[in-house]
Amino acid sequence: MSDPVPSPSAVRTVGILGGGQLGRMLALAGARLGLKSVVYCPDVDSPAFDVAAGRVIAAYDDEAALAAFAETVDVVTYEFENVPAATAAFLDARVPVRPGTRSLAVSQDRLSEKTFLAELGIPTAPFRAVDTLDHLHAAIAEIGFPAVLKTRRFGYDGKGQVKISDPDDLEHAFEAMKGAPSILEGWVPFRREISVLTARGVDGASITFDVPENEHSRHILKFSRVPADLRPETRDAAMAIGARVADALGHVGVVAIELFLLETLEGERLIANEIAPRVHNSGHWTESACLVSQFEAHMRAVAGLPLADPRRHSDVEMENLIGDEARDPERFLAEAGASLHLYGKTEIRPGRKMGHVNRIRPRADRR
Repeated sequence: MSDPVPSPSAVRTVGILGGGQLGRMLALAGARLGLKSVVYCPDVDSPAFDVAAGRVIAAYDDEAALAAFAETVDVVTYEFENVPAATAAFLDARVPVRPGTRSLAVSQDRLSEKTFLAELGIPTAPFRAVDTLDHLHAAIAEIGFPAVLKTRRFGYDGKGQVKISDPDDLEHAFEAMKGAPSILEGWVPFRREISVLTARGVDGASITFDVPENEHSRHILKFSRVPADLRPETRDAAMAIGARVADALGHVGVVAIELFLLETLEGERLIANEIAPRVHNSGHWTESACLVSQFEAHMRAVAGLPLADPRRHSDVEMENLIGDEARDPERFLAEAGASLHLYGKTEIRPGRKMGHVNRIRPRADRR
C-alpha cells in the first residue's frame, strides 16, 4: 500500500463561507498549497463552486447543513464580513473559525468599528450614533456640515449612505436610512484613498503588503496602483496601522483597512475609514506583482502555514472590470504586460464586478 502524500499542514480542508469571487480566488490559492476547499453558500450560481473540491448549497441559518459542513472541514474562513454572527458562533463551537468572531463583530457595525479604531488611537472622522431624527440634529450640531449619514450595517460600494450638505438635507437623509440604526460621520477632505493589507498567522506573526492607491468610480473601486504616491514615512505609518489592527483583533488571515490621505500644513495625514476582515478588492494586484498573493497569504494563515515574503517585484495597476467592460475579454488577453482574471459569473449586470486586469511593469526604483 502506497504512503499518503504528505501535507505541509495539519489542515487539509478549508471551509469557505461565501461563494463570490473572493471565495473563488481563495479556493484557487489554497489548491496551490494542497488544500481542498468546501464552499458554503445559498446561491446555486456561486462562482466559487466551479473551482472548489466541495460545495454546500444552504441558508446561513440552516443548522443541520452547518453541522454537516463542519464535519467535512478542518477550519472555516469567510469571504465577506456580513456572515451572520449566529452562523460564525455555531461553527466556532465545532471547528476553528479564522479570522475569529471578534473581527466580524467589530467590522459588521460601523459604530463598533469607529469606536474600536478610536480606542486604538487611530484617527477617524468624527462620528456620532444616530437612531432618531433628534439624534441626527444633535449630531450635526456637533460635527457640522458637510457630513455623511450611513447605516451601521450592510453598506458597501456607496450603498446605505447619504451626504448631508445643509439643514434641508437632514430629514431626507434620515428617511433614506429607513429606520436602520445609523452613524453620522464628518466629511473628510481627502487627497486620495489608500489601503493596507496585513496577513496575521495563528502564532501572531504578520506580514504587510505594499500600500495601494485606490481610485473609485460611482463608489466602486476602479483602479488600484502600486506604488502609491506617498511619502515613505506615510507608507510606513499605514503599514503600522495594518499590523496594529490585526494584533488588536487577534485576527488570523488577511485584514484590510481603507484609509484617507489628507494633505495638511503639517504634512500628510492618515484617517481610517473602514475595516474589511478578509481579502480585499484593493489587494488583487498581489496576484501578479508579488510572489505570494493576498489570497495565498490568507490561506497560509488560516491553515497555520508560514506566511512567506510579501515583497513586490513589479509596479502594477489593477483595473476592475465592471458590468459591460467584461464583454470583450480578448482585448485584455492581447495586451502586453496584462494579466486577466475573470470571475466566472453567469450574468453581466450594471455595477457588478466581473473580473480584473493586472498590468505590471518593472519597478521604477530598480531600473
